[in-house]
Order: sequence, then structure tokens, then C-alpha cells
Amino acid sequence: MTVNRIGHVEPILPGKRAGRSEQVGGNEKTDTINLSVEAREQAERYQVLELIKSTPELDEARIVELRQRIEDPSYINDRIVNATADRIINAWFA
Repeated sequence: MTVNRIGHVEPILPGKRAGRSEQVGGNEKTDTINLSVEAREQAERYQVLELIKSTPELDEARIVELRQRIEDPSYINDRIVNATADRIINAWFA
């Protein structure tokens, strides 16, 4: 089966954009959106609620345990200090 062209069709070449090559001028109007104060406040509330939802829950028992460990004089030793310093350095330069 042979298919012949119907009319003149310009092939699409690489680097050549389809559509108009010139910008249509004459009308310089732009679209604008004005939000009310209530809409801005509602958007801010929504963002805060989403942030709260994405924040992990605090484990009060874990916090109490960590405070007790820190208050224990035998807990803070060279090993703990070095491990903490390593973590800080790794977090800073990672």
C-alpha cells in the first residue's frame, strides 16, 4: 500500500519550534489575582495545620529517660563526648 501526501506538509525538524515564532503584540494586559485578608489567614492556618500534622509525636517517657541520663555524672564520658562531636561534624559537613 502506498500513501501519498495530501497537500504540502512541512516536516518537523530538530531545533525548530512548532507554532508561532512571533509574539502577538498590541495587547499589554496582564492577569492579576487579589486575595482577601480572610483568604490569606485561612491559607496560613492551613499551612500551620499541615506542619503540625507532619511533626512527629513527642515521646514523654523517652524525654524523661534522656534527662535522667544527662543528669547522671557517669553518663557523660569521653566516649559519649567524642560520639556526639562526630555526629555534629557529620551532620554539618554531610
